[in-house]
Parts: sequence; structure tokens; C-alpha cells
Amino acid sequence: MSFFAILFALLIEQVRPLARGNPIHASLRAWARWASRNFDAGKPHHGWVAWAVATIGPSLAVLGVYWALTLAPFGWPLAMLWNIAILYVTLGFRQFSHHFTAIRDALDTGDEQKARQLLAEWQQVDASELPRSEIVRHVIEYSVLAAHRHVFGVLAWFSILSGFGLGPFGAVLYRMAEFVHRYWRYRSSTQQQPASESLQSAAARAWHAIDWLPARLTAIAFAVVGSFEEAIDAWRQYAQRFPNDNDGVILAATSGAVNVRLGGEALKPMFAPHMSQGFQANAAAEAMMGTESTAGREAQVAHLRSIVGLVWRSVVLWMVLLALLTLARLLG
Repeated sequence: MSFFAILFALLIEQVRPLARGNPIHASLRAWARWASRNFDAGKPHHGWVAWAVATIGPSLAVLGVYWALTLAPFGWPLAMLWNIAILYVTLGFRQFSHHFTAIRDALDTGDEQKARQLLAEWQQVDASELPRSEIVRHVIEYSVLAAHRHVFGVLAWFSILSGFGLGPFGAVLYRMAEFVHRYWRYRSSTQQQPASESLQSAAARAWHAIDWLPARLTAIAFAVVGSFEEAIDAWRQYAQRFPNDNDGVILAATSGAVNVRLGGEALKPMFAPHMSQGFQANAAAEAMMGTESTAGREAQVAHLRSIVGLVWRSVVLWMVLLALLTLARLLG
């Protein structure tokens, strides 16, 4: 069931992507605000309670619906449709790929000024002084992390937990953990109902723990479909130089897989986040890396196509593995 649910969700998302400003995401933002307003009293245990309400609550709700459908007579087709619906909301390239495509097209036509503007709008950073190679480097970094958080991380936890009968629980938990970690930091930076330090700390620690396994599975997938030895060597040598070791594992493996130099001075925020646009940016825009960079060639526009190929080959790898597991279960 997992294989077919993922396959149909990806196909539907490619044909009709979820629009920005949709009521589902608006409801989740309202839920996160409600949880922090009613349960965040500033103490460490209050932070964990607020985080659990905001993330585990919706996860248990979708799991309850899934179990109810599976227990109904001939309910497995409805359970499949429920999985597809949840994956459609939580999984997909089209939730971020339009930024990547627009910047790549601008670079292809030689319009570097437009590329800088698009990068600044996407990540809320100051890109006005970036040379062409640095534009490409940052687009690669942000895009790879976005692909991990919107696609591979969701695939990992959905595939693992659905095998234990938990349906879409893992997909919702992963996306909600990433969402509240990013959203509460954003709310605090705008001084609009700021989250306490305890709540932000709980969200950060929980997100790091939940993303630990998917980050390494993504890095392994990139190594398998890219240059394996170079990816593993870069992972071993450079991952610990990144402030966030989960992101560092992914970016180091990406660097080795396509032989591109990543890392270096992080972009600085360009202006205060705004309610209409700032919080969608990846947390990496605030502090992705230190001043050291990985080995590899200087980033060129051709590397953007290599990254697209790397990501899609990784998706195919996931789908093949899931198909084989599904076939094994059917035959067993």
C-alpha cells in the first residue's frame, strides 16, 4: 500500500500542486499559534507540552482516521485514498521547485540580477553582492535541503512507520516537527506572539532527533546514485564542519556526489521577516554554514542540472526499493 500511495501522491502533485496560501497550511499555522498561546508558559516542561500538542496531536488525528478506515468492512481502498490525501499535503517537489526553476532560468539567460533578486525573495537574504558561482552554490544548498524536507524525509518516516501499521502518522509528524521548529522561530523574530526560549529549544531538539535518521538515509541515497566513494569521503571529512550536523551530512554527501564545492560564508538576513513571505524560507538562510567549504569544483550552472538528476534518481531508488518490498510482502 505504501508504494502505491506514494506513487499516486507524487503523480497528482506534479499535475496539480498544492497552492500557496491554501486553507490546510493556514489551519496548521493557526493550530501552532493556538498551541503556543495556550501551553507555552516559559518553563521547559511547558515547551515540550506545547510541542507535543502542536505536532503529535495532528499526527494522532490522521492515524485515528486511518485506523478507523482500515477496520471498516472493505475499508482498505478508503485507507489508501486517505494515505494519498495526506501524502499529497505533506510530500512534493512543487512546494518549492518553482523557486529553483525560476532562478535557473534567469541564470540560463544571463540575467544574474534577476537571479539575485529571486534568491533574496526566496530565502530573505541579502544576495546583492553575490557573484554568479555563489548564486549557484546557494541555490544548490537551499534546494537540496528543501528536497530533503519536502520529499525524502517524508518518504523515510512514512515508509518506516506505515510498515508497522501506523499509516500516515510518520509523514505528518515529520512535516509538523519541521514546520513548528521553523514557524516558532519566525514568530519570535517578528515579535508577534514570540515563542519562549523553552519552546524553541524543545522544538529544535525534537526536530534534530526526528530528522537524524532521514538525513542519513538521504545522504546514502545521494551517494548510491552519485559518485559513491567521493560522497562518503566528503560526508566523513566535512559533515562536522556544518553547524547543523543533519544538514551538514546531506550537503557534504551532495558535494561529493556531484563534485561541487559547497559551504563557505553564509548569507546574512536582508531584512526583518514579514508575515507574508519570510517564514517560508529555510532555516538554513539564517546560519547554514561556517567559513570553510568542501572540496570539489566551483559551482556552475551545469551543476543545477546535475542536482536535478541526483534528486530524481534518488526518488527512483526509493520507489524501486519500496516496490521490491511490496512485491516481497505480496509473494510472502
